[in-house]
Amino acid sequence: MSVFADLVDHLADLLQPLFGAGAAAAAIVLFTALVRLLVHPLSRAAARGQKARTALQPKIAELRKKYRRNPEKLRDAVLELHAAEKVSPLSGILPGLLQLPAFFLLYHLFSSTTIGGRANELLGHQLFAAPLGDRWADALSGGGPFGDAGLVYLGVFAVVAAVATFNYRRTKRMAAANPVLPVAEPASEGERVPGLGAVTKVMPFMSFLTLLTVAVMPLAAALYVVTSTTWSAVERAVLYR
Repeated sequence: MSVFADLVDHLADLLQPLFGAGAAAAAIVLFTALVRLLVHPLSRAAARGQKARTALQPKIAELRKKYRRNPEKLRDAVLELHAAEKVSPLSGILPGLLQLPAFFLLYHLFSSTTIGGRANELLGHQLFAAPLGDRWADALSGGGPFGDAGLVYLGVFAVVAAVATFNYRRTKRMAAANPVLPVAEPASEGERVPGLGAVTKVMPFMSFLTLLTVAVMPLAAALYVVTSTTWSAVERAVLYR
């Protein structure tokens, strides 16, 4: 943690001439961008994998028809198809998993009052009037939602809501353009994946859950999430177009 705190401190020092008192917040945004750049090659691979998986849907639908009464053979056949086409079903989750250590480090850094036996000086840094170690509840108790700190959080929420709306509309468009193929003819006893329809309907709204998460975490961690989700929205719009 001391090494990570020094890294954030050094980045803040470098950005001090440009951002003044908000240098630490700018350092967090820069750090997040660097993390996203590091995992960008995996994001590109995930995009290629998603396109390949979409192209395989007709073949998978045929396999489901063929083995609709034998789930084990269906599973093996689908795995063989993915292997033959060199498509990994797990490639899409790797970029997110590799970002988790950086996020948890940042979360812990701005949730700890001491680092290496010394007072955590990073907690004194602010984004405008909001301390980076505070949460929305602190802003509400300090000056209400329209106080100086409260307005900072409202700005963060506005960015999150804008990105979530963008993701929602994009997900809806993609779902309409690439509908899930039925696994059997409607007149048959073909199987549909249980709950698939409900999941498909709920998925476009998942981005809005970020609003709940940023409200309960330190502002520094919220900045990481906001920067990462914004980057992800732009990245996916470009890679999946």
